[in-house]
Amino acid sequence: MILHTLDTLLKTGESTAILGAVSSALDRSDEAPFWRQKSLPFCEAVLSVLIPLREQNLLFDPEGNPHTELTASLFIRWCDLLSLKTLAFTLTKSNEAGRLLRTKIDTDSYQSVDLEILGKYLSSYSVNLSDEWVDFPITNYNLHIGMTSLLTKILEGKC
Repeated sequence: MILHTLDTLLKTGESTAILGAVSSALDRSDEAPFWRQKSLPFCEAVLSVLIPLREQNLLFDPEGNPHTELTASLFIRWCDLLSLKTLAFTLTKSNEAGRLLRTKIDTDSYQSVDLEILGKYLSSYSVNLSDEWVDFPITNYNLHIGMTSLLTKILEGKC
């Protein structure tokens, strides 16, 4: 039941509803509280940009390929910390240009995406938001692998 709910919510629901469903699944999981506490803000940061892109019909994957729906697999693709950092820079440049850049989507209808939640989240994990080519600590990348694994289990209904 939760899998169907999350799948539907990702396609049409608001961020708060998706976060509520993920939070409920995390509460029911047997994962350590540490992982539950870290995963929800991570999920919120990813959704803070994917939902506005979904609403504009401008979803794309880390390679820039267009997608018509926000699915669990697309969400998980963006959970990679390096991909998420790249998404932040892509949207920053797109916001500045007033059109979607660095993707294979050809459109003139782009509305700026608010990057505040994502920016605060990435900054809290030492991701440099001024210079795209500055690396972040590998320990932060490894931590995100663990959170992505947990979110994947939830989105696949295995938690």
